[in-house]
Amino acid sequence: MINLYKDEDKALVAVDCIIFGFDNENLKILLIKRDFEPERGKWSLMGGFLKKSETLDEAADRVLRHLTGLNNVYLEQLRGYSKVDRDPVERTLSLAYYALINISDHTEINEEYSAKWFNIDEAPSLIFDHQEMVRYAISRLRYRAQTKPIGFELLPQKFTMKQLQSLYEAILGEKLDKRNFINKINGLDILLKLDEKDMNSSRKGSYLYTFDELKYRAKVSDGFTFKL
Repeated sequence: MINLYKDEDKALVAVDCIIFGFDNENLKILLIKRDFEPERGKWSLMGGFLKKSETLDEAADRVLRHLTGLNNVYLEQLRGYSKVDRDPVERTLSLAYYALINISDHTEINEEYSAKWFNIDEAPSLIFDHQEMVRYAISRLRYRAQTKPIGFELLPQKFTMKQLQSLYEAILGEKLDKRNFINKINGLDILLKLDEKDMNSSRKGSYLYTFDELKYRAKVSDGFTFKL
C-alpha cells in the first residue's frame, strides 16, 4: 500500500495526569520529581507517551496505574496542549487528564518517582505547561463537583456530613453555610444514612453516610439533575 502520509510532519503524543486527593481537610495534588533531563530534579505531573497499541484513555489509565497501583479510578480527559515549543526536546502534543483518588484507600505510591502529595494551594512550580494544566483541571473539578456527584470519589465509602462539607469547601475554595449545605444534600436524596457513627468527631459521635449510586442512576434515568 502506498504510504500517503510519508511526507507529513510527525509528532510525539503524551498524556499527563493531574491527580487530586482529599485528606479530610485539604484538596491535594500528587506530583513527581523528575529524574531525567530536561528539568531534572523539578516537580512535574505524572505522564507518559502514547503507545501504538493504545487509545488515549488506555494510556492515561496505564500511567495512573503504574504510579498508584489503582484500577477503576475516576479519570476524565481535559484538553489538548500543542504549543510548538512546549517540550524543548521534541515536538510533543499532550492530552491532559485529571483523576480523583481517595487518599485513605491509597497507601502506597511507586517510590521510583519520588512522588509526594501537596496541598493544592502550596504546590511547587511545575515544568513546561503543567501549571496551566493544573489550573484548568481545578476549574473543571469545581464545575463537575456542582453538576455531578464526582466528589464522592475523593471520600472513603463511609463518611460524615462534616467530611462531605469539608470536601466541597476544599474543592470550591470557600466556606459554606452548614444548614444550607445539609439541606441541599438531603434534598438530592442520594445518600444512605447508616446506623453507625464516627465517634472521633464528638462525644455523641456523628452519623455515617454512604453514596447510593444505584439510587442516583435510577433518578438520573428519570430526569434527575445533580446540582449543588
